[in-house]
Amino acid sequence: MSAAPADGSPPEPVVPPPPAVPVVAAVQVPLLNVANILTVSRLVLVPVFLMTLFAAPESTGWRLTAFLVFAVASITDHIDGTLARKLGLVTDFGKVIDPIADKALTGSALVSLSILGELPWWVTLTIAGREILITALRFWVIRYGVIAASYGGKLKTIAQLFAIGLFLLPLPAGFDPFNWFVMAIALALTIGTGVDYVVRALRMRARG
Repeated sequence: MSAAPADGSPPEPVVPPPPAVPVVAAVQVPLLNVANILTVSRLVLVPVFLMTLFAAPESTGWRLTAFLVFAVASITDHIDGTLARKLGLVTDFGKVIDPIADKALTGSALVSLSILGELPWWVTLTIAGREILITALRFWVIRYGVIAASYGGKLKTIAQLFAIGLFLLPLPAGFDPFNWFVMAIALALTIGTGVDYVVRALRMRARG
């Protein structure tokens, strides 16, 4: 209780100090987590996929095995990102290794199909050229910001994986028109999203 002032005025109330705010330490995301493990597993599956594809290209069994390996690796591309975002497992390592694993998987599949004579080289070079260009643009504008992945870019990835999967399967010749229809969609999305990315990169660079 505070003492009454000498002039007889009522004492000033004592205001208690505000409660201390607890300091929450930043949570360190472990490098070894399920999302990163799935991403690395996709990278590890690339040589396994190549071995099964080239073991006996004319063998239906080996082609189905190669397709299954490719399919499993492709599925991890969706699962690892979803887990990383939902469980708060996003790491700098994951941000770097994820696109590398993606390009290694699709790039190796496209080049392999072209080597086997089942996919024209111009298709492979168009898709690979787009990815190289976009990667270079990312480094070019990185000091100005990060260009978020567009919905079209996600559709492009799905279309590419689906088209590659069809070309990997030992399907009868009657499926060729459908296979090329899906590949045409993948090519259109590849080129369209590439142009969109270039435009957005130039605008970001112009704004400084």
